[in-house]
Amino acid sequence: MTRWRLTIEYDGGPFMGWQRQDHGPSVQQTLEDALERMTGERAAFSAAGRTDAGVHALAMAAHTDIDRTLTAHRLREGLNALVRPHPISVLDVSPVADDWHARFSCIGRRYLYRILNRRPPPALDAGRVWHIAVPLDAGAMAKGAAHLIGRHDFTTFRSAHCQSDSPVKTLDGLEVSRVGDEIHVTAAARSFLHHQVRSMVGCLALVGRGQWRADDIRRALEARDRAALGFNAPPQGLYFVEAIYPQKRIKLPKRAPAPQIAAIPLPWPEIPARPDISQHRARPCSRSRRP
Repeated sequence: MTRWRLTIEYDGGPFMGWQRQDHGPSVQQTLEDALERMTGERAAFSAAGRTDAGVHALAMAAHTDIDRTLTAHRLREGLNALVRPHPISVLDVSPVADDWHARFSCIGRRYLYRILNRRPPPALDAGRVWHIAVPLDAGAMAKGAAHLIGRHDFTTFRSAHCQSDSPVKTLDGLEVSRVGDEIHVTAAARSFLHHQVRSMVGCLALVGRGQWRADDIRRALEARDRAALGFNAPPQGLYFVEAIYPQKRIKLPKRAPAPQIAAIPLPWPEIPARPDISQHRARPCSRSRRP
C-alpha cells in the first residue's frame, strides 16, 4: 500500500464543501468516486482543511492510501479524467511516508479573501469574489485587522456549529491590501475556527464602509460573544491558498572510504636507448653540374 499526497485545485461553487455530505455533492466524494472507478478500491481522502460550501481552493493538500501499484503520472491523469465535468483539478501527486497526514502533519494554513470593490458587477469572476459596490477604505481595514493578530479568544468570530475544543487560536498574520479593483485579505495561522476568516472579513468590511471604527474590531474581539459579530462575509470570495508542512532533512548515509589499490607493475616491453649520433658528421651535398 502506498500513501499518496495530492495538491488539488477546485471551484467550490457546485459543492457543499470539501467533506462528504448526505444532502449534496462534495469535493471529497467526487475524488473518492473517481478513484474507485479507476482502481476498484474505495479509499478515503483526508485534506488539510475542510472548506465550506462555495469556498474555493488554489492548492488544497490531501492524502489517500492505495493498494494498487500506480505511477504518480498515471494517478494524476486518471483522476483528472474521471472527475470531469466537475471543476476539480489534481495539480500534483507524490508518494509520501506512511505516517504523513495532510491534516495532522500540517503546521500552517493560508487563506485569501477577494473583495471586488467597484460599481459594475463581475462578469468573469461571478461566484469567485464578494462584490461591494461602495468604496472601501483599505487603510482603515488594515488598522482594524491589526487588533486580531496574535493569540486570542476568538469566540466572537466562531461559528455556533464549530467543533473545535477551544476558541483560543493564534493568528499569525492578517493583511489587507488593494490590488486594482480588488481588496485582498490574507490570513495565516496554524489552524482556524469554523467561519473565523469569513467572520473577520465581514467585520473588516464594516470598517471599510465607515460603519465601524477600527477600534470596534478590538471591542468585538474582547466581547467573546457571537452576538457582537457585525457581519459574516459570504463564502464565494474565500480561497484556501496553501498548507505548510515541516521540511524534513534527509540524512544521507556516510560514504565508505574508497579502497586503496596497490600499484600493479605492468609488463611493458623495454624501449631501447636512443643511439648517440653526435659523432656522425653530415656529408655536404654535392652540386649537380648542368650540361
